[in-house]
Amino acid sequence: MIRASGMGEYVFCARAWRLRLEGHEPTRGAGAREAGRRWHEGHGRRVARAKQLRGLAVACAYLAVAVVVLILLVWWRG
Repeated sequence: MIRASGMGEYVFCARAWRLRLEGHEPTRGAGAREAGRRWHEGHGRRVARAKQLRGLAVACAYLAVAVVVLILLVWWRG
């Protein structure tokens, strides 16, 4: 049976959820909590950057295909 609190923990950090299921207890203390918060914020920034780069890569791929099609059309009509 999965509880709502477990789902909330999974959404926040799947790794923490899995570790708790395996019997590991979270580290107590403000220092560890702050370090974890900083890590999650940094990870969120890296994920956002990866999404931006993926979008840029897709745009470049579409542009490359369009250029190739234009070159082929000019060559075929020429």
